[in-house]
Amino acid sequence: MNTKITLAGVTFKNPVMTASGTFGSGMEYAEFVDLNSLGAVVTKGVANVPWEGNPTPRIQETYGGMLNAIGLQNPGIDVFIERDIPFLKQYDTRIIVNVCGRSVSDYIEVVEKLADQPIDMLEINVSCPNVKHGGIAFGQDPRCLFDITKEIKAKAKQPIIMKLSPNVTDITEMARAAEAAGSDIISLINTITAMKIDIHKKTFALANKTGGLSGPAIKPIAVRMVYQVANAVKIPIIGMGGIACAEDAIEFLLAGASGIAIGAMNFVNPYTTVEVVKGIEEYMCQYGISSLTEIIGAVK
Repeated sequence: MNTKITLAGVTFKNPVMTASGTFGSGMEYAEFVDLNSLGAVVTKGVANVPWEGNPTPRIQETYGGMLNAIGLQNPGIDVFIERDIPFLKQYDTRIIVNVCGRSVSDYIEVVEKLADQPIDMLEINVSCPNVKHGGIAFGQDPRCLFDITKEIKAKAKQPIIMKLSPNVTDITEMARAAEAAGSDIISLINTITAMKIDIHKKTFALANKTGGLSGPAIKPIAVRMVYQVANAVKIPIIGMGGIACAEDAIEFLLAGASGIAIGAMNFVNPYTTVEVVKGIEEYMCQYGISSLTEIIGAVK
């Protein structure tokens, strides 16, 4: 039984990864999860300078999920390189660094500082607002997405993953733009913009008014988008959005994802990632599947 996958020339022991922003850099989870058992740890987003994040309250529970408006709080790339990368290098797992920024030059600064670091891939969060284009997210305009992908690809020394926003009219248009500009891999979906109102206080439940919806409630949307993108591009896909168990993960693989990432469920059950690894292995045994390539994109 072979659970290995290869993405952009990089081999992963299994397809199970952590979704950025739900696992830190693994430090807090290491007492629960053997990081060696994961295909990859995808870090929380890191910027060229420290970001304070949004004011509180910035997390709210919803039916079947949660809303977050953390605001990509992070210590900046210099602290990250000094503290987080050495920690992750202790483990036999792939390291994918999520990169965020407010302008193309912000992203490029981080990408260049990571060029000689012992990491495996970069995941580019294009759901950040582009301050030079009226605040619309880079990933909501195909031209902006093409341009930032092309510039990052020209500077990056590692394969790049463009993480797509679901808050668009046509997800396949965005995927094709990223592919055309040179993205090695696409990951999707990021959170869905949503809102909750406190009816007793007659105010917004989040200080930011809106936040990103994640958790099982968004899984059917995520599976649909992964399927659409898998049929629109030729580059590999990492699927995510509401995965709570191995059965959910396998849905994404059948829809066309080569890898999967677990996010909000890490907050509910810190053992979710390792349980999904085991569950995928059990599924393969149950159905006599010798390699994951047999089921990736099997549903047409």
